[in-house]
Amino acid sequence: MKLLVGLIGAGIQGSMSPALHEEEARHHELRLHYQLIDLDVAGVGVEALPGLVQAARLMGFACLNITYPCKQAVIPLLDELSEEARAIGAVNTVVISRGRLVGHNTDGTGWSWGFQRALPGANLARVVLLGAGGAGSACADAVLRLGARRLVIVDREARRAAALAERMSAIHGADRAGIETDIAVALKDAYGLIHATPTGMTKYPGIPLKEELLRPGIWVSEIVYVPLETPLLIAARRVGCRTMDGGHMNVGQAVRGFKLFTGLDADAARMETHFRRLVG
Repeated sequence: MKLLVGLIGAGIQGSMSPALHEEEARHHELRLHYQLIDLDVAGVGVEALPGLVQAARLMGFACLNITYPCKQAVIPLLDELSEEARAIGAVNTVVISRGRLVGHNTDGTGWSWGFQRALPGANLARVVLLGAGGAGSACADAVLRLGARRLVIVDREARRAAALAERMSAIHGADRAGIETDIAVALKDAYGLIHATPTGMTKYPGIPLKEELLRPGIWVSEIVYVPLETPLLIAARRVGCRTMDGGHMNVGQAVRGFKLFTGLDADAARMETHFRRLVG
């Protein structure tokens, strides 16, 4: 069995996905080629997405992963959405079968998988989500499904934050999600912080908030995994926070993605070991 899959996004040359999926496929005696389709390398923006998706369909791709900045822009191009992708309002996996494009989202379950392993017993009474884009939407849905009593969403685009809070409250119960424009105010009584913006990526270096806003009583979950040790995680550990690096979510979503690609169950422990070896 031979499979052609790919990843569409910007600044993705450091992605571990090709190595992870190709290696896991070898253990299942599959021939899988994972192609990076980098908007930055091609010198194009999101406007190229319709042509790229159509080309993948015509070229016989079995599946596409979708990452920043395309997770929401890809939705109008699809024939169908899974229930989870519809709830989250973002897609990170497109299965191509008999010419039909079906959008899924494995980010939420991937984040939950990693969270339960990295931060068992973490307090979910009040959680702050920084970033309301595609990955942030997935984390919002996931943390509420895990039982967060109150989720406060902060995003530089207030309307995007408000739309996500409204959607999450409609799905999970009134008043479980709200917004705040000031991250300092949002964190004042919080027990956890989920960072879901590109800040800290190799392409977007920096820290998304002032280090003095962190305190030992807050756990910090990072979604950026290239680099694995972001300035936010370094600062959080320095002040004594419990932390979860972006590798946990990356491996968790890859495990489910492999199932969507192939119909086979990946060995999660093996994939995580491989991921840590790659980044180590």
